[in-house]
Amino acid sequence: MDGGVDPERQRRWAELFEQLDLNKDGRVDVNELRIGLAARGLLSHSSVEEQIVRAGDTNADGQLDFEEFTQYLRAHEKRLHLMFHSLDRNNDGEIDVGEIQHALHTLGIDITLEEAARILQSMDRDSTMTIDWNEWRDHFLFNPLHNMEDVAQYWKHSVMLDIGEQLTVPDEFSERERSAGFVWRQLMAGAVAGSVSRTGTAPLDRLKVFLQVHGSRSDKGNVLSGLRAMVKEGGPAALWRGNGINVLKIAPETAIKFLAYEQIKWLMRGSKDGAPLRVQERFVAGSLAGATAQTIIYPMEVLKTRLTLRKTGQYSGVADCAKQILVKEGVRAFYKGYVPNILGIIPYAGIDLAVYETLKNSWLQRHRDGSADPGVLVLVGCGTVSSTCGQLASYPLALIRTRMQAQASVKGAPPVSMATLFRSIVVQEGVMGLYRGIAPNFLKVIPAVSISYVVYEHMRAQIFRITG
Repeated sequence: MDGGVDPERQRRWAELFEQLDLNKDGRVDVNELRIGLAARGLLSHSSVEEQIVRAGDTNADGQLDFEEFTQYLRAHEKRLHLMFHSLDRNNDGEIDVGEIQHALHTLGIDITLEEAARILQSMDRDSTMTIDWNEWRDHFLFNPLHNMEDVAQYWKHSVMLDIGEQLTVPDEFSERERSAGFVWRQLMAGAVAGSVSRTGTAPLDRLKVFLQVHGSRSDKGNVLSGLRAMVKEGGPAALWRGNGINVLKIAPETAIKFLAYEQIKWLMRGSKDGAPLRVQERFVAGSLAGATAQTIIYPMEVLKTRLTLRKTGQYSGVADCAKQILVKEGVRAFYKGYVPNILGIIPYAGIDLAVYETLKNSWLQRHRDGSADPGVLVLVGCGTVSSTCGQLASYPLALIRTRMQAQASVKGAPPVSMATLFRSIVVQEGVMGLYRGIAPNFLKVIPAVSISYVVYEHMRAQIFRITG
C-alpha cells in the first residue's frame, strides 16, 4: 500500500474527483461532496462530508484539490487495508462470517452467526458470502473510520441494536463505549433532540390533552374547534402551555430509565456476565426501566397535565401549581392516573419494539447489497409505523390516565376509579370515546419522529466533534 504509485488507483481516484467536482473548478467542497456522495448512496450521517474535508484539507481553505483528495484517499485506504488484514485471520484474502464474529468478540461485542451474516451481506456485492479487499475498500472508502473500534461501533448501531426514536428500550453499550464517554454523549444528544421535538409539536400535544378531557363537548370535539377554543381563551401562546415542564422532565426521565435498565439488565444476566440480551429480554428490561422512571417522575406528569389544561391566570407557574394541588388535594393527587399509566407502558413498549424490529430487519433482508445503515427515511418510516401501532393499543389507557390527572381541574368532576371511568366513557361516549384526541396525536407522530431523528444526529455529531 505504501509502494510506488499504482496507475489503476490513480485513474480511479481521478474519475471519482471529476464526478465530485460539480462546478469543475478543480476543488471539491463540503456541499459538492454531500451532493456527489448522496447520489452514490454512500452516506450514512450528515457530518461525514465535513469530517472528510477536514481530514484532507492541508491548506485549511475548506476545500480539497486533487492532490489533497488523493492524499486523503491514500491514507484512508492504508487504514482500511490494515483493518482488513486484522479481520482476515487465515490470510486467504477474504473475510467470512466467523472472522467478523471473532473480531467483534475481541472488542467485547458478542453476536450470533446470523447477525454476523447480516453484516457481511451488507458489503457482499458478488453474493459469495465472503468479502474481498475491493468490496471492503469500496464499502468504507467514504466513511471516515480510523480503527476497528470505529468499524465495530458503526456495525453495532447501524445493523444490530438501533431501536428507533421512541427509545422505549435503552440501547446496549460496551464497556469501551462507557469508558470513552459514549453513553453520556448519546443521552445528551437524545435529551436535546427530545426537547426540540416536543417544543415543535407542543400545540398538537396540548390539543390532544384538551380533547381527551373536553372532547365530549360538542363545541370542542374536533381538531379545529379545539384549536380555536385554546387560542380564543389565551392567545397563540396558549398553544404551548405545559411545554416547559414537559421539556424539563426529559433529562431526569432519560437518566433514570438508563440507570434502571443497566441494573435490571445486570440482574437478568446473572451468571452470564457480558452476554447480550435477546429482544424479548430487552423488552422486559426496558418496560421495567420505563416503569421505574415513570414512578419517580410521575408527579411531573400530573403537573404537566394541569398546566396544559389551565386557564389564563389560574397558576403563576410550576411551583404555584404544585402548591395549590398539595394544599387542596393532598400528596395522593400527584399520583392520580398512575395505574393506567403503568399498564399502558407494556402494550406500547412491546408493540413499538416488535413492529420496529420487524420492519427494519425486513428492509435489511431485502437490501442486503446496500449500506448497513438503512438511512433517515427508512428509520423514520419504521419509527412512525411502530409508534402508531403502539399508540393504538395503549391509547385508551393514556386517555383514562389524563382524565384522572385532570379530575380536579374539571368543574364538578367527582373522583372516580379507573374501572368506573372506563365504564362511564363507554356508556356515555361509546367505544370511540376511548380514542378522543387521537387525531392530533397521529398528526404529531411524523414531525415528532422526524425532528427528533434529525436533531439527534446533528447534536451527536456536534457533541462528538467538540469532545473529540
